[in-house]
Amino acid sequence: MPDQSAAVNDLPILDPARAALRDHVLRYSVKRGDFVLKSGATSTWFLDTKQTACRPDGMLLMADVALGLIPPDATAIGGLTVGADPVAYGVAAVGATRGAGLKSFTVRKEAKDHGITGRIAGALEPGDRVVITEDTVTRGTSIFEAVEAVREFGAIPVLITVIVDRGGTCGAMAEAAGVPFVPMLTAPDLGFAFGS
Repeated sequence: MPDQSAAVNDLPILDPARAALRDHVLRYSVKRGDFVLKSGATSTWFLDTKQTACRPDGMLLMADVALGLIPPDATAIGGLTVGADPVAYGVAAVGATRGAGLKSFTVRKEAKDHGITGRIAGALEPGDRVVITEDTVTRGTSIFEAVEAVREFGAIPVLITVIVDRGGTCGAMAEAAGVPFVPMLTAPDLGFAFGS
């Protein structure tokens, strides 16, 4: 597999944990070519960040960064399936080995009408202080669908974090919603302009 990383000299300086995560994302998750994005826009690069979130070494790097961002009073992590699932489960599992007691959960795309009904699956409880996550955010629609589902469930979003903020618009949306947004990496960290 050819190395898809950008020249180190062209990239912003990051702390060691983020730099290691960036190296992994550039190697495994950034694809170059001609792509049509979910929004319908075209791009010469694509992020398949599940290639980082689902590899054991990537999972550890992702957790290193995420656990440094998560407030100590957070009690759960999750988001809209499928993008949030490997991030939430990986961070919770690695965090458990480091003394972080984060429960993980999934927000279903549609409410389940049998068994345990509703959109929340997993260990979330009303009153939990929640980190909403996703692998990649471009526009923010999935993130804020999860924020609303968590609030409707009776839990409190205290942070939004993603592996990569590709679009650069989620921060303003998060501020308007009253939830801090701190991405692990941004498109400019990877050598790309927001929205490119």
